[in-house]
Amino acid sequence: MTNKEALIWATAQLKVVCERPQYEAELLLAYHLKQDRIYLMTHDRDVLEDVDTYKSLIQRRADNEPYEYIVGEASFYDIHLGVEEGVLIPRPETEILIDLVAEIIEKENITHIAEIGVGTGAISIVLARKFPELKVVATDICEAPLRVAQRNIETFGLENQITLRESNLIDKVSEPVELVVSNPPYIAEDFLLESNVVDYEPKEALFGGRSGDELLKQIILDVKARGIKWLACEMGYDQKEPLSAFVNELGVKSIQFYKDLAGFDRGFVIEFL
Repeated sequence: MTNKEALIWATAQLKVVCERPQYEAELLLAYHLKQDRIYLMTHDRDVLEDVDTYKSLIQRRADNEPYEYIVGEASFYDIHLGVEEGVLIPRPETEILIDLVAEIIEKENITHIAEIGVGTGAISIVLARKFPELKVVATDICEAPLRVAQRNIETFGLENQITLRESNLIDKVSEPVELVVSNPPYIAEDFLLESNVVDYEPKEALFGGRSGDELLKQIILDVKARGIKWLACEMGYDQKEPLSAFVNELGVKSIQFYKDLAGFDRGFVIEFL
């Protein structure tokens, strides 16, 4: 079987589960060969070595396993992050949250922040790379994200800027911080997700409770109680009204909601009194 024949076969296998089956077949073949995609175009007649291993990669993707878990890496913002099953795969919409937080850090000259739910470390790492003087305490309640985030932090040499801590929300963050950022679980527990998400990604990083916004509300309460000025969070597309009512009743200086690239409500920034 040549590389070209392998791609034709793999594309057919992935048609049901992938929006771009040929593209993903090429990505997995490039990963298998430890080459880039351009190499595939110039070596399409080469005989494929270790065909069975490539077929097993395609089968995993055909079974809805996310591409990022198969290759152990996720592209995010301007970097590549290690990722594994049990850790949430960073999403493009989180880049919007980072840009909004970066604006606040720059405008307010913020030097100390906390992140709730570190995952791969995506948010903390990108912000630390943007602001070399920034100090971050990043928390998670699960061991796997803390382990993966630590590896990613070390990859980028950010050990002096980012401290990881096993903690529920900011319970074990004793240091003074000026801003909290989070992409917490915010999906309602009865919401039906695609099988590639619900079968593989960690449920504790996806589901936020019966209505989905319970954890978000607790984060808002905790940050307000600590006297922290800023909070920036992602949220579900249908949570703007209940969260707006909750925050207005609580009393804050301002809350601004933002949309993702698809035009859905995706998060908010709160400035507390």
